[in-house]
Amino acid sequence: MGNKFMKINSVSELHKLMGIPKPKHPLVSLINYSDVPSYVIEDSVKVILNFYTVSIKHNSDCKFNYGQNYYDFDGGVLAFMEPGQIASTTQNGNTRSDGWLLVFHPDLIRNYSIGKNIKNYGFFSYAVNEALHLSESEEAMIEEIFKNIEKEYNHSIDQFSQDVMVSQIELLLNYSNRFYNRQFITRKTASSDLLTKMETLLDEYFESDKIIESGLPTVQFFAEKLNLSPNYLSDMLRVITGQSTQQHIHNKLIEKAKEALSTTNLSVSEIAYQLGFEHPQSFSKLFKSKMNISPLEYRASFK
Repeated sequence: MGNKFMKINSVSELHKLMGIPKPKHPLVSLINYSDVPSYVIEDSVKVILNFYTVSIKHNSDCKFNYGQNYYDFDGGVLAFMEPGQIASTTQNGNTRSDGWLLVFHPDLIRNYSIGKNIKNYGFFSYAVNEALHLSESEEAMIEEIFKNIEKEYNHSIDQFSQDVMVSQIELLLNYSNRFYNRQFITRKTASSDLLTKMETLLDEYFESDKIIESGLPTVQFFAEKLNLSPNYLSDMLRVITGQSTQQHIHNKLIEKAKEALSTTNLSVSEIAYQLGFEHPQSFSKLFKSKMNISPLEYRASFK
């Protein structure tokens, strides 16, 4: 039959696709995977969901690839998706699994603080293979929150329903933030390897013709080279070093700029172009923001 492509705009459409009764609320649903009829995936299916999803699966047969044997726990796996992301599966087999799927439309949280702050939960744009692997105690805490959400979901709707539901979702996301931070820390070996690879890639980029050909390096470039999503890479680096990917790139730029200013007679414009800047003013502005003095003032300090 070939590849299938579907776009799902509402929670009710998702329920219909999964073969389960209509949702009890138009903007949010909590689905127990054990209630979903078993079916077999025969083709590659790609789906765009226009709402947020939080999925937890227990004792899954599916193993996520984090590279060379960096698996922390055999417990639950928590994954997140934001509206507009493409979910895909290419493996044949039975889709029966154990766990929960929470879905909520952006309109549910629009008038709440979380609606403005949800962009700060970077894990919604992580890749699927960057899911959160939970310890037993973490899984128990997440399960408890899902059960509270289930109680509220099944409660008759009143004037407090949305407030309570949104507060439970926010609690779930805050705990997820904490547990992701733990995951970065407990993977110290993987994190150290990542930092080393990042520094090597930075050196190679600035010492090759790449910067002349392609201009300033981007976060996306390094994320692709390291097989990570941009947000996951930045969040992991921030936990290890206190700085994001962009800050690491800027640090390398300033390092190279200082070297050129102190050891060559190249003009500021020539140095800017060599470092991939289209406009010397942009280079000077970045340099001053990092060093508190202009490039020319820095050069003068060596005379």
